[in-house]
Amino acid sequence: MLKEKPPIFGMLQRTGEVVIRMLSDVKQATIGPLIQQTIAKRTVVFTDEYDIYSRLAEWGYDHQSVCHGKREYARDDDGDGFCEVHVNTLEGFWSLLRSWLRPHRGISQEKLPLYLGFFEFIHNTRMTGKSVLGALIGLLLSPPCNPA
Repeated sequence: MLKEKPPIFGMLQRTGEVVIRMLSDVKQATIGPLIQQTIAKRTVVFTDEYDIYSRLAEWGYDHQSVCHGKREYARDDDGDGFCEVHVNTLEGFWSLLRSWLRPHRGISQEKLPLYLGFFEFIHNTRMTGKSVLGALIGLLLSPPCNPA
């Protein structure tokens, strides 16, 4: 039986692109390869306190987290008055995604990855400053990729 709400995993560069995927589970064995394929080693990765992120340092990332369970949502570690440790950028993205999906009630889990992929495309195209319509037409007219 399929889960009513399958896990959706997201990675967002603070000033750039997002990657979102529907997953079968949220185990380290599932997210580890996705993180390693997407994020460059030695990148600072900000997360909440969820224990699936405990191996980020072992995987080659600088990991900093906030503990929502202790009502910590942002932290200024270097004392410059700017709270650099937070996950608010991704939390804002989730809010946009939920608002966009809400009118599409009843999306099947089979089709949900297509909706996620489209939303990811729109977000990433807008972040690069490109025209969404022009980018979509260009994508539709481009030759298909042939994996080697």
